[in-house]
Amino acid sequence: MITKKLHFPNFYLSLIVLLALFGCNKKPHIIKNEKNNTAYQIYIDYAEKYFANSQYNRAFFYYNKSKLACNPSEEKVKIIYSLLRMSAIQQIQGDYASSETSATEAISFFNKKTDNQYKIAIYNILGINYKSLFDYENAIYYYNQALNIAEDELQKTILKNNIAVIYIDKQNYEGAIQILTPLLSVKEVLENNENYARVLDNLGFSYFKTGNSKKSMDYINQALKIREQIKDDFGLTSSYQHLSEFYNQSNPALSYHYAQLSYGKATKVNNVNDRLKSLKLLIKSSPENQSKKFTDNYFRINDSLNKATQKAKNQFAKIKYDSTKEKNENLVLKAQKAENALELEQQKNKNYITYFFTFLGIISASCYYYYWRKKSKKEKQKAVYESEIRISKKLHDELANDVYQTMAFAETQDLHNPIKKETLLVNLEKIYARTRNISRENSKIETGNKFEEELKEMLSGYNNNQVKIIIKDNGDINWLKVPPERKIALHRVLQELMVNMKKHSQCSFVVVSFESNEKCIEINYSDNGIGIKDSLILKNGLHNVENRIGTINGTITFEIENNKGFKAKIAIPK
Repeated sequence: MITKKLHFPNFYLSLIVLLALFGCNKKPHIIKNEKNNTAYQIYIDYAEKYFANSQYNRAFFYYNKSKLACNPSEEKVKIIYSLLRMSAIQQIQGDYASSETSATEAISFFNKKTDNQYKIAIYNILGINYKSLFDYENAIYYYNQALNIAEDELQKTILKNNIAVIYIDKQNYEGAIQILTPLLSVKEVLENNENYARVLDNLGFSYFKTGNSKKSMDYINQALKIREQIKDDFGLTSSYQHLSEFYNQSNPALSYHYAQLSYGKATKVNNVNDRLKSLKLLIKSSPENQSKKFTDNYFRINDSLNKATQKAKNQFAKIKYDSTKEKNENLVLKAQKAENALELEQQKNKNYITYFFTFLGIISASCYYYYWRKKSKKEKQKAVYESEIRISKKLHDELANDVYQTMAFAETQDLHNPIKKETLLVNLEKIYARTRNISRENSKIETGNKFEEELKEMLSGYNNNQVKIIIKDNGDINWLKVPPERKIALHRVLQELMVNMKKHSQCSFVVVSFESNEKCIEINYSDNGIGIKDSLILKNGLHNVENRIGTINGTITFEIENNKGFKAKIAIPK
């Protein structure tokens, strides 16, 4: 669980994650407790063998086969394990976007029984992917997700170091120092030379960036000494790079010397990414007559890396496509065989009654389908109309007056006065916030793999200094099986409840819980506000909520007591 900033190439990043959790050739113990699946066992054995021998294309092929051989409702752990390996292989080959897709698919199979080691591995892989894609906020989010459930102290320190590295990449060096400094006194770090050296090196680099040269050189030299003693070539690459950057301005010749050492170590261990970084340092510090040589090498290696990454990406996509196509073709053949057998039986028995009822059923289904489509079309038109009216009202009531007052203020006040100027900026910020909220309330809703994530983000968006939003979810809802129209209706209903809360409740905290039983999905909303004293507000404000729930055959009930808060219970069929 070590990020690329610690100067391990992606090959070792993902491999270390998996070896630390399961061992090179050992599948997780949970799999043994599930029912036997011969096809899965054959495919997973081949995949593990090829993975151990670094034959990643073949390993990916068989991991994908093993995943498709599983029953999604009964063999979640096996699917998660296969997707974990597939995501690691894609990351090793530099295909971070596809690795993210595989890891996210694995998350969709998580439930309350899923072992935390799987979750830590998946979250760590996502952290590495987002860091490599420069999406630092998501990287920190997933490292924290892993940190929250980690139990091993060394594991925790590595994850904290990973988060500090993100802070360094964001140029928040003071934040990185605050995270790294306490790690130097952790027993598990002090007893592990490699991790101790990494923390020292990153801390020294952070102090260098804050201008504290004395502390910077002290920590970097400590890390260098340890790495030389344990012959850590990957770590030495990092130390030499930091020393090259340290001396870039004050001593170009020494900076050039350390850049050469860094390039030599990166070449020795075949770390392409660090070779490129070392070449950048050589270009900056080398004499003019050698700069072109290093520049040519940089472009040559970078082009080769891009071509290899694209080739691997295309290969993985083809493997998944071919496997899915083969599975679908087998299902079609089975369906055709069953259909032919049924037709022969029908011809043999000449069951006219069956034909009659089949015909009657088709006619009934067609009529119902036509009625349903017509009704759905009317409901959609009505929803569009109501949405337009609501948006128009918001623009008139919430924005028009603010814009007019701001314009009048700008025309009549001396904007050279700092106080007046600050007042104008505050007013403009309020207008922007209102516009953003209107846009968010009427934006397109994701109904695929990211539905649950975006739903929780929407709810959390109402969290502020005055209101605390608490989301309770035990993770046993399979949102992928819920029809898109029900997801959209539920999203809008919860959104309107949150808007109603913001306008009327005057509460300090809100709790939204998600539960699932055999028949339906239940969502409970409650707050500690003043309730709804005015029945007209309830009728007008929550009218759309009842209509939306009604269109998907769901139910919603309200509990309202003055000064005792507001509660709503929603139930939608699975």
